[in-house]
Amino acid sequence: MTERMIAGKEIEFDEQGFMADYTEWDKDVAVELASEIGINPLTEKHWQVIEFCRADYAEQGDAPTLRRISQSGGVTTKELYKLFPKGPAKKVAYVSGLKKPSGCI
Repeated sequence: MTERMIAGKEIEFDEQGFMADYTEWDKDVAVELASEIGINPLTEKHWQVIEFCRADYAEQGDAPTLRRISQSGGVTTKELYKLFPKGPAKKVAYVSGLKKPSGCI
């Protein structure tokens, strides 16, 4: 585990680079994390996906897969790849303050 200063907060990250505690997340943290991976600005559609993923994580206990996001999150797979290029499930989990999805390599 490592700690980093993100949006003025000391946040712990796991060995894979994802936030260790999703309750430390807020929208300012999301903006900074997104910017780190080249997603700037976060649009209304980004926030829709982020909010779905956080709610789904709270309910299911695991970050949603690409398939789950596209089937239940209100966006198509094609849209997800436009919003979060090259690995959308992993990137949206990162920006959302969640752990890496179980199905991701």
